[in-house]
Amino acid sequence: MSLRPALTRPSATPATRPHRGGAADVLLAASFWGTTGTVRTFAPDGTSSVSVAALRMVLGGLMLAGIVLATARGDLLRLLRAPRALPMLGAGAAAMIVYQTVFFVAAGRTGVAVATVVTIGSSPAFTGLIGALSGRSRPDARWLLATAGAVVGCAALVLGGRGAGVEPVGIGLALLSGFAYAAYATLSSVLITRGERDRCVVASLFGLSGLVSLPVLLLDSPGWLITGTGPAVALYLGLIATGGAYLLFARGLRTTPATTATTLTLAEPAVASVLGVAVLGEHLGPVAFSGLAFLAASLIILVVPSARIGRRKGR
Repeated sequence: MSLRPALTRPSATPATRPHRGGAADVLLAASFWGTTGTVRTFAPDGTSSVSVAALRMVLGGLMLAGIVLATARGDLLRLLRAPRALPMLGAGAAAMIVYQTVFFVAAGRTGVAVATVVTIGSSPAFTGLIGALSGRSRPDARWLLATAGAVVGCAALVLGGRGAGVEPVGIGLALLSGFAYAAYATLSSVLITRGERDRCVVASLFGLSGLVSLPVLLLDSPGWLITGTGPAVALYLGLIATGGAYLLFARGLRTTPATTATTLTLAEPAVASVLGVAVLGEHLGPVAFSGLAFLAASLIILVVPSARIGRRKGR
C-alpha cells in the first residue's frame, strides 16, 4: 500500500472514527513512547534529562532523514520548497523541542509517572481546543466521552500510585509540555492531510529539531553514550522509541484526526505504569488499577467503532 497521505482533510471524517489501521499505528507508537521512562532508568548514573531529550531528537532525526533521502527524496524537496510549509515546519520543530526537553525536566521535578500523566493527559484537551479555535475540527460526543474517561483514568493512575510526589512547578512544566505536543500533532496533521508525504513531514520536523539539539547534546556531558548501558539505551530511545514511533504516528495521522490521535496516545501512561510494576518493581493500588481499566475502556470507545465501520465498508 502506498504511503502517500490522503488528500482529504480530517474535518471530512468524524473525530471519533479513525481508520482502524491509523488507530493501530497511533496506539503502537504510544506503546513505544510508554517504554521510554523505564528504559531511561537503565542509563548510566549522572545522565541528564536534557542530554537524553537532545539525544532522542538527534538520533531520531538522523534515522528519519536517512530513510526519506533513500526512499522519498523528491517528495522531501517538494515539501521544503513549499512556501507555506516552511513556517509550519519551523513551528512544529520548535514545539517538538519544547515538548521533549520540558517533559524530562518536569519528570525530574515531579516524578516520571505524574509528569507523563499530566503531559499526555492534557494534550487531547489542548488539541481539541486548538482544533475548535482554528475551525479544523468539531469533536463530537463520543470523542468528548472517550477523552474525559481517559483523563480520569490517568488521574486515577497518579492518585493510586504509591509514593508519587506532586510538585507545582513540575505540574506547570508538564502542562506546557502537553500543549507543545498538541501543537506538534496539529501542525503535523495539517501538513500531512494537505497532501505532503507523512514520512517527509516527520523527517523534516525531526531533522530541524536534531540540528538545534546537536550542540546541546555535545555540550551537556555526552560521555554516557559510550559508558556501560549507554549505547543500548541511546539506540533504543533514538531509533525505536523516537524514529520508529514517530513514523508510525505520522502514518496514523493520514487517516486519524489529530484530536482522536492525541486521545489514543493516552495509552502511553498505561504502558509506562504496567512496565513500572513488571520491570521496576513499583506498586499500584486498587485505585490505580481501576484507572488502567477505565483508560483502556475509554480508548476502546475510539478504536472498536472504527473497526466495525471498516468491516461494513468491506475494508
